[in-house]
Amino acid sequence: MTTAMAKLPPGPSSFPPGRSLFGMQRDRSGYLVGLARDYGDIVYFTLGAEKVFLINHPDYIRDVLVTHNRNFIKGRGLQRAKKLLGEGLLTSEGEFHLRQRRLAQPAFHRQRIAAYADQMTEYAVNTRRRWQEGDVFEIDREMMRLTLAIAGRTLFNADVESEADEIGAALTDAFELFNTITIPFSELLEKLPLPSTRRFQRARERLDATIYRIIAEHRASDTDNGDLLSMLIHARDVEGDGSRMTDEQLRDEAMTIFLAGHETTAVALAWTWYLLSQHPEVEARFHAEIDEVLGGRLPTAEDVPRLRYTEMVLAESMRLYPPAWIIGRRALNDYEIAGYHVPARSLILMSQYVTHHDARWYPDPEHFDPERWRPEEKEQRPRFAYYPFGGGPRVCIGEGFAWMEGALVLATIAQKWRLLLEPDQRIELKPLVTLRPKYGIRMKAERREITEQTE
Repeated sequence: MTTAMAKLPPGPSSFPPGRSLFGMQRDRSGYLVGLARDYGDIVYFTLGAEKVFLINHPDYIRDVLVTHNRNFIKGRGLQRAKKLLGEGLLTSEGEFHLRQRRLAQPAFHRQRIAAYADQMTEYAVNTRRRWQEGDVFEIDREMMRLTLAIAGRTLFNADVESEADEIGAALTDAFELFNTITIPFSELLEKLPLPSTRRFQRARERLDATIYRIIAEHRASDTDNGDLLSMLIHARDVEGDGSRMTDEQLRDEAMTIFLAGHETTAVALAWTWYLLSQHPEVEARFHAEIDEVLGGRLPTAEDVPRLRYTEMVLAESMRLYPPAWIIGRRALNDYEIAGYHVPARSLILMSQYVTHHDARWYPDPEHFDPERWRPEEKEQRPRFAYYPFGGGPRVCIGEGFAWMEGALVLATIAQKWRLLLEPDQRIELKPLVTLRPKYGIRMKAERREITEQTE
């Protein structure tokens, strides 16, 4: 090995022991932003016994996620997520992952996603009908309820809206498990009868009850309703051994898509409403586009490409507050980045939150500016300066679904309502699996005039 290859990148001192561990526990996203600012595009530090490399240049991120993706498996976080998600698309590896992705892919083809549009709009209408002038609510909870209902109907042909609060609470309890992810020996702590461990077990049982009930209902009807679960039940792996999925495999895939699909979109929508409330000039242009394109009628799949500014608003929101804010990969073999040696088994971190706030790609990066997403500006940035859905062969299978759902929900609700931020509240990040608002976001509904009848 050459001296250059053996050299470690710059990074914080490992003394006193636990320095980085404490920093990550106190403020994960802020600590990583500070590392990139202080040490550059590749940073080395330790978390307990883990050797960790933070990379923050689009070219290095591309090489890990795309060019050399076969040298990496999912990192510590998603390995731990198997306790909840099993061997679903987000956590599985190798040939098994490829097989499951082949079986699920047809449900996310463009034509099938377009067929979901009316149901997305219908549930958004249900939400806006429920609100009354002057209502104050936590918009993140409202969006969780809405996207959960949409996911249940479009992906599983099931009505789970009445269970939204229970499922949301269970999901929060399950995600809290990952708050201990950087603590050494955390796997051992999970085996102890601690309150957090018991809460996680109860949360998993609650979520399993819903998923297995939906699977049983589909099995009993033995009909293909055109939803994702029906497709997965009836799909055969024609490129493999011709087998179908077991109930356990169906459970893992359904749990993954059900939870990951609705959670990330809800988080993106909540932050978007918050940002619109703080930038009236952007909000006015956003409302003007909706009124001009739709003329008072409800949006359809055909309208989504015409809602260009709406898409730019959503894209900029996911730049500032990417719902999936960090990606981890573990190196299977020794690797080299920018002349630095990355030993096998090292953990490589890539943070959308860090990269999306880099002034090299986004001047005045803390400023909310949808104009960054004009085509000519997008073309000037490297591909992986923006990657809210990941990249490479593990890119989020539901990316097209999420973009359509986001645009339709924003347009449908904004036709009737402005959402105003309630004063005197703390808006802070809670970077768990997703980038949730730590204390929620309380907003008040103010009615907008609609030029034509839409309900």
